[in-house]
Formats: sequence, C-alpha cells, structure tokens
Amino acid sequence: MGLFFLRRLGVMLLTALCLTFIVFWLTNLHPNLEKLAKTQGNFRMSDEAVATYLGNRGYLQSTPVKYGQWLGVLPGYVIEGTDGETRGRCFVNGADPVDAPTFCGVLQGDWGSSTVFRDEVSSIIATRLALTGKLMFWVLVLMIPAALIVGVLAGMREGSRTDRSLSVVSIVSTATPEYVSGVILIAVFASSAVGLKWFKGTATSAMENATFENFFLPVFTIALYGMGYIARMTRASMAEVMTAQYIRTARLKGVSFGNIVVKHALRNALIAPFTVIMLQIPWLLNGVVIVETLFNYKGFGWTLVQAAQNNDIELLLGVSVVSVVVVLITQLISDIGYVYLNPRISVS
Repeated sequence: MGLFFLRRLGVMLLTALCLTFIVFWLTNLHPNLEKLAKTQGNFRMSDEAVATYLGNRGYLQSTPVKYGQWLGVLPGYVIEGTDGETRGRCFVNGADPVDAPTFCGVLQGDWGSSTVFRDEVSSIIATRLALTGKLMFWVLVLMIPAALIVGVLAGMREGSRTDRSLSVVSIVSTATPEYVSGVILIAVFASSAVGLKWFKGTATSAMENATFENFFLPVFTIALYGMGYIARMTRASMAEVMTAQYIRTARLKGVSFGNIVVKHALRNALIAPFTVIMLQIPWLLNGVVIVETLFNYKGFGWTLVQAAQNNDIELLLGVSVVSVVVVLITQLISDIGYVYLNPRISVS
C-alpha cells in the first residue's frame, strides 16, 4: 500500500505540472496579455504602448521562464522599465530589490494579486473556497443518502413497479439542468407571483448566516441534479449483485431478504457508486457555477466566472491550481477506497 501511495503521488505531481502548464500557457497567450494591458492601462493604447507595458512587467519573457517564476522554482524578474522605475516580481514598486526574496511563486505561498478584486489571490481563493465548501457539504449530506436509498430500493427488485417509478424519477432529475430546475424552484417557492414565498430567491445572505430559508433552494437544486446519476449507478450495480450466485445460495439457505441486502449485496453494490460519488466532488467545486450565479452565491464557481470574464490571469491560475489538486486528490481517495470496499482488488 505504501509503494502504491508513493507511486500515485508521483503521477499526481507530474499530472499537476502538465495541467497547470497548459493552463498557464493558455492564459498567457498574447491576445489575453494585450487585453490585460489595455484593461489596466488604456483601451486606446497603441501596439508600442502595449509592448512597453508588458515588457516592463515581465510578460514578454518566454513561457517556460514565466511558468518557472510563477511556480517559484526560478528567480523572479527584475526589470528596469523605460519609465525609469524598477519593477520586480518579488517586491513592490519603490522597494529595495536587495531586501526582496529571490523566489516568490506558488511554492512559496505567493499566488499573485487579482487585478479585479485588488487583493491577494490566496486570500480570495481561501474565502470563496470556504463558501463553496459549505455549500458542497450540505449538498453531499442531502444527495448521497437520498441517492443511495433510491438506488438500493430500485435495484433490490429489478423490474418491479417500485423500480420503474424510482428509475423515472432518477432519469428526470438527471435530465433536467440546474438552470431549469433552479428557475422552476425559485418561481414556485420563492416568487411572490405564485404566492409560495417559503424560501428566498437569493443566497447572498447565506454567505454570512446560512439558514434553511436562504440556503435550502441552492442546495436542493444541486443535489437534485446529482442525485439521479448516483441513484441510477447504484440501481444498476445493485441489480447486478442481486443476480449473483452467492445471493441465490443465501436465499436457498433461508437467509432473510433484508439480511441478504444489507450483509451480502450492499457492500459489493457500492463499489461503482463510490466512484461516481468521488467524481461529484470536483464537479461540485467547478460545476456549481450556474447555481452560484443564479442564486447570487459568491463562491468558488462564481469567482471562476469573474476571473475568466475579466481576464484576471493571476486569479484564473490560482483557481485552476486548486481545481487540479482537488481532482487528483479525489481520484487518489477513490483508488484507495476500492481496496477497502473490495479486498479482491489489488493495489498493484
């Protein structure tokens, strides 16, 4: 297990470097840099003025060099600008370059500053990630038990009326996008036009103080969409396990149907849904963009949209790093979980 864990960590590190380099290269394409210069300077800047702006701030270096500086494995740039001002990656304007650190990148905890929010990227991500983490927690608390119960009940007796009814509910919930179900839920339960003002149509106040009234609708909207997929996978896995030979043997021995489901079938049936559940975590982190925008909940997905819309390169890179790390960690947990759910699966 130890060797397997170390080997997977090495693969994760290599994958993270490749993915972050691709994102860094895409965000540092010249059209994006030109847009950044004109946004921070003047939209009527000439091509020479844009080149001067970018050159004074180290953007015209080669991509591998800029990536190494951003990562923190190469010394930060120090440039004597054409305006006579010395600029560097590792010190603020006007400071003495001698007192500045040589390396200042992601590995040193320096994620840069946001050009839109005018704050440190690490601080912005920490705040927004905590808000989305709170949303993800309650979504998982609602979604996973409900999906597993629906899937197990449907798969226990394949082809029964209960199976068909629950399967239809699962398919409908998965086929309905969040922006459709969210709008419907707001119109029915939060709009004064219908009259059922049970909940609030926005979740902005839930950022500070989450209550059932202002937080249930976004949680339920996300959980409703993901629940159907997990339930369908659980139902298919449960139906397959219930036809296995050892289940038939247990029935012939007189074991009660409840014990067969709980003690013999359920553990093996949870292997496939476990993978789907782990995949929901990266989806929840980045895939709740629509729901967070719809309910005006300024979490991680909302920050990703703002960074992309406003060409905030440093913030976009920081969000990408967190997303890559979360995906890789969940995949590692999923692989390790296989072993405990089914000891017949070899870690090699």
